Amino acid sequence: MNRLCVFMGAQLGINPSYRNAVQELADTILKHRLTLVYGGARMGLMGQLANQVLEKNGKVIGVITEDFFQQGIAHPELTELCIVSSMSERKRKMAEMSDGFVALPGGLGTLEELFEILNAAKIGLHQKPVGLLNIDHYFNRLIEFIDQMVKKGFLMVEQKNILKVSENPADLIFTFLTLLNSSKRGESTVGWAK
Repeated sequence: MNRLCVFMGAQLGINPSYRNAVQELADTILKHRLTLVYGGARMGLMGQLANQVLEKNGKVIGVITEDFFQQGIAHPELTELCIVSSMSERKRKMAEMSDGFVALPGGLGTLEELFEILNAAKIGLHQKPVGLLNIDHYFNRLIEFIDQMVKKGFLMVEQKNILKVSENPADLIFTFLTLLNSSKRGESTVGWAK
């Protein structure tokens, strides 16, 4: 895995644990020499993660729309900034550039990005790992709702299991690397789209 795409809030949130998790994720990205791919903004958890990676000479690629760029939202010091015309193109570009995807706490945009990439895995458009960092139980209700989809017959267990959940960034990235190594060796990758 070379590039990790992270979906997260353009706000900081009220709980300091979210910012602590960003620091832990940045350290993990740097430890594994991954390039961060994200939405290109300078504020919120997005900006904080980019700053943490850049401060230690890591690589960060931002993908932002022309509208947001014109509003001055773009981070000014990224390794690379891709400016695209629409939100749909932004999501497509981030997906194409990345080898795995992680969602941190965030709002509606974060959920939209997560579910689009998760559904793409479910229907077999990619076999890249998708994970959820459930910091301070932020996503508990969402996880319960996904379980409800299974119970009510709208999602199969193996499809639900595509989404890897952890409260620890290092553990989640280790899971990703293990899955990718197993896939390269041709071993079974339960929970992956076929």
